[in-house]
Amino acid sequence: MRHSLTLIVLLMLTACSIFTPKNEKPTSALADSAEGVYAQAMEQMNSANYPGAIKLFETLQSRYPYGRYAQQAQIETAYAYYKQNEPESALSAVERFIKQYPNSQHVDYAYYLKGLVNFDEDLGLFGEGFQPDMSERNPKAPREAFDAFKDLVTRFPNSKYAADSKLRMQYLVNALARHETQVARYYLRRGANVAAVNRANGVLIEFPQAPATREALQIMVQAYDAMGLKDLRDDSQRVLDKNLAKDGTKPAVNPLPWWKFWKS
Repeated sequence: MRHSLTLIVLLMLTACSIFTPKNEKPTSALADSAEGVYAQAMEQMNSANYPGAIKLFETLQSRYPYGRYAQQAQIETAYAYYKQNEPESALSAVERFIKQYPNSQHVDYAYYLKGLVNFDEDLGLFGEGFQPDMSERNPKAPREAFDAFKDLVTRFPNSKYAADSKLRMQYLVNALARHETQVARYYLRRGANVAAVNRANGVLIEFPQAPATREALQIMVQAYDAMGLKDLRDDSQRVLDKNLAKDGTKPAVNPLPWWKFWKS
């Protein structure tokens, strides 16, 4: 895990500088060129002045719409919006980059950034004191994050971002499964037993390897029992018992929220 976290930190720290040109010339000598505007923008990025960087990157794209600096400025704009906590603007910039430069050598990073934006949306992932449970949140963002990471690892299996993307996909699957079990549990508490069964069964079908499947089976047992469907209750109980016997040392519900992995 420590190795994985080191990889994640390195990726995050280097993300904003992957396009920095080699042998960069002094900014003052390049003020009226694409390279000069880009250098000025990167100075703002490195100083965490993201609004200033965004303004300069957008100026560059307007004045010099063609060439490698325009391409670099577009994806850097997306990253700056991400750091500025403006996910919608970040996603728009990423989508434009992917559409406009599908063959760029950095398009894998664009998919990775798309995943990160959705993964971190309104989450405050590295913030202190804010401890959300994604199972209680709208699953739209984590689903889109999963899809972006999946696109990356499918299209670019050798990308330096693939390993981290796979880790995030694993935890997103667990979070999405947990969300569905929470919804099923809500229906069960309200006496909507058919809806509870349908939602819990969906977890078994869509996320068969997730730890939350055991809780989903427990919900099905309770719901079938409440409806007086003893055969279905007993069938679900047998499957649950088999799972518990197979993973006897593991708890039925993961006590550590998935997002805490990234703070360990």
